[in-house]
Amino acid sequence: MSFLKRLFKGADEKIPETKDRTLLNIRVGDFVTYDLVDYEVTSKIHYNDSGYTWDAYQLAANGKALWLSVELDDEIEVGMYETIRLPGLEPGARKVTYNGCAYYLEEQGKAYVKGEGRSENVHGKNVDYYDYADDSGEHYLSVEVWGGDVEVSYGYEIEEYEVTILAGS
Repeated sequence: MSFLKRLFKGADEKIPETKDRTLLNIRVGDFVTYDLVDYEVTSKIHYNDSGYTWDAYQLAANGKALWLSVELDDEIEVGMYETIRLPGLEPGARKVTYNGCAYYLEEQGKAYVKGEGRSENVHGKNVDYYDYADDSGEHYLSVEVWGGDVEVSYGYEIEEYEVTILAGS
């Protein structure tokens, strides 16, 4: 081996390329900036309802957690959700009231999920889901039933450009 080759050992080796991150390929360990706050992606849940798929990413910063929802229908749809308490909720009810506002059932189904990061515990499970919207169609309630546990999130649509992604690896 020549002196120069030993001196610059590995210089010829290829550096693996980091794929640019988009809303459709975020990974656990990446960082997301939204509304001037930097969040770490701590969890990912991939939903599949008979071939129709979408993803939810848990974002954590300063003791606060948000869920970034991303689905590709005819175009990309992005929403930001925060877990709320809604005592007495009957999943599947046609109308639900939260903070004095009425929300109406728009969609429901059952999805198979794959979980990563903090959501590994739901990997391989099925979830019943119920999606509600207010009259304006700008605010949403997402209700998920995991076995006997009911989880409710309040959310709203955001624009793709409001999110900046930095690959963590």
